[in-house]
Formats: sequence, C-alpha cells, structure tokens
Amino acid sequence: MAEQKGTIMPLALNQIHTGDARVLLCEVEADSVACSVWSPPYHVGKEYEKEMSYDEWVALLREVIRLHYAVLKPGGFLVINIADILCFPDTAMPRVQAMNPRRNRADVTRATVLEAQRQHPDYSRYQLAALLGCSEQTIDRRLNGNNIRGGKQATQTRVHLVGGIIEDAGTDAGLYLYDRRIWMKDPAWENSKWHTLSYRAIDEFEYLYFFWKPGTTLVDRDRLTDKEWTAWGSRAVWNIPSVRANDNHEAKFPLELPRRVIQLLTAPGETVLDCFMGSGTTAVAAIRAGRNYIGMELLPAYAELARRACADELRKATGSPMQVIYPSAPIYRVVQPRLMEPSPQPAPQPSLAEDARNGYN
Repeated sequence: MAEQKGTIMPLALNQIHTGDARVLLCEVEADSVACSVWSPPYHVGKEYEKEMSYDEWVALLREVIRLHYAVLKPGGFLVINIADILCFPDTAMPRVQAMNPRRNRADVTRATVLEAQRQHPDYSRYQLAALLGCSEQTIDRRLNGNNIRGGKQATQTRVHLVGGIIEDAGTDAGLYLYDRRIWMKDPAWENSKWHTLSYRAIDEFEYLYFFWKPGTTLVDRDRLTDKEWTAWGSRAVWNIPSVRANDNHEAKFPLELPRRVIQLLTAPGETVLDCFMGSGTTAVAAIRAGRNYIGMELLPAYAELARRACADELRKATGSPMQVIYPSAPIYRVVQPRLMEPSPQPAPQPSLAEDARNGYN
C-alpha cells in the first residue's frame, strides 16, 4: 500500500500488482469493486501450485473469499471460475491396481496364468514366465496386481466436489450464492482413441459461481443487446471454446469468459478485480469494456506478462500504452415521463326527462 504525506493510499487502479492476494486484498479501497472475477489454482499439480497441500489450498480459497466482503460494493458480485470436480492422489485410499488390458505389454492374461498353474502346479513364477514367454513381473501382476520391481500399487486418485467448499466459504464471508453458470468447453481429447485410463469421464465443462454482497443491485438489461440476452445473458450454459495453446501460461481461460461477466454485471467506469491475474485476460477484457481494473499476481514473471498484455491492448485501442481512469457512469438514468394527452370527452346526451319535455317519444 502506497503512502503519501502520511496518508495510506489504496491500491492504484489499472495496474497489475505483484504479491499474495491475501495481502493485497487488504489494501484495496473498501466498497469499491463492482465485480471480482477470477480463476484460482485448481490443485491439480501445476508448476505454480505443486508445493501446496490440499489443506493449504482450501485455506487459500477460504481466506481470499473472506477478504472480498470488505472490498466489494454493496450489491456487487464475486464470480469464481473453477472445475467442480477435483482429482488428486490420496494416500489414505486403498491401493488397488486397476486391470487395464490395453496397457499390458504382454498378451498374457490372468486366465492364461491360472491355466498354466493348473497344468503345472509345481512351477515357480520364473518357470511360468519362461513357459508363457513373459517376465516374472508380468506373472506377479496378473496374479496379485503387484508391481514387484516398481513397488506397491500406485496411490489412488480421489474425486472431490469443490462447489461445497466454495459455497461454504462464501456464506461464512457474508456473501450469498446468487447464480451458477456452466462454461461448456470444446472436447479436450476429441480425436483420441482412448480418452482416459479409467472409467472416469474427461470433463468438458467448468462452473462459474456468482456470489452477491447484500445491497441494492441495478438490473440493467440495456448492457446487453437483445441478441446477447437470447444467446447467453439469460442462459445457464455458456458455450465458449477453450484456449488452444497455453504457450506462456499453464492455465489460460478464454477472453470471452470474463468479457461476458464484466458486460453483464458492471457498468462503464466501474472497477473489476482479478486476484489471480495470470496472463492478464481479465484486465484486457476490462479495458475493452471501458472498465477500470485491479490485477494481482503472485509470480513476477506472470505479472509482467499481464502488464505487457494490457499495454498491447491499449496500443490497439488508443495508440498509447498509458492507461486512463475510466469515469463511472451514473447509476440511475433519469427518464422524462411522457405526458398523455387528455382523451376527448363525448358530447353530453339529453336525458329521458328532457326528451319528454321537448315532445320526443
């Protein structure tokens, strides 16, 4: 946090700040962020998270979410993009080796070994291996599921739902789950013959969890065109192709994802936050939408990557890499009421008594 003449200044707008989000979030001006949209580490062994334990990962998520209550404007939103199913090695699970014939280097099956044992009950596994033309390791694997040269069976993979962790953290922070959208990606291994080594599916979607800070929220349908409202604004499933080449960052998400969130939930001139900025995608989307941004990134190399992405975007838009502060748009639009012309009154009709007095039958 900057200090100027003894006054503590909040984090500057339209900059990528290097550091831990748990520290930097404490330096954001209170009640200033209209929407925070980010994708945290997924705990799947990426380079930037491989030293983090599962408990440390959960603690990181909970603390970052907790710190959002102070910085969000009343009526503002926190949007978290994350895969809802988490798979990671769990040493507490029973170690049982899967039988996967397609991975067998030898054509020898368990049934073949059992038949050879029946015919030669006195054979050792070395003799059975010689008989069947395979290694003694293959014999032991087929009979017992063991890997006698590589150790015991591999640690099993645990499947764990993440949505509950996110929701509980939001509720504990005073933020309420407002909505959930599904990001439907293109098939990751569309052209592969065998997508997985188990019966588990390959996920082709992720979730976006929308949390709301209590307060007045302006619902402005004019932020989107009628076509956008029909295509995605009011729909739960967003079909957006994933990034094909993670050439300079391990886990990019497509620009269209934060663009939609920003367009839907913020007004021009409001502030967008991303506390896991990565390669700068959210900041670029904010620049294109005419919103201010605050970026946070732990790794200096990625922070610099994001700064370059922002500078490149500004050059395209303005011819200069210098960022301006976008003024906030009025929250409410004054609409002059249209006065209706008074309806013409029908001519008065004579009463029956008047008709009688005038001699009408």
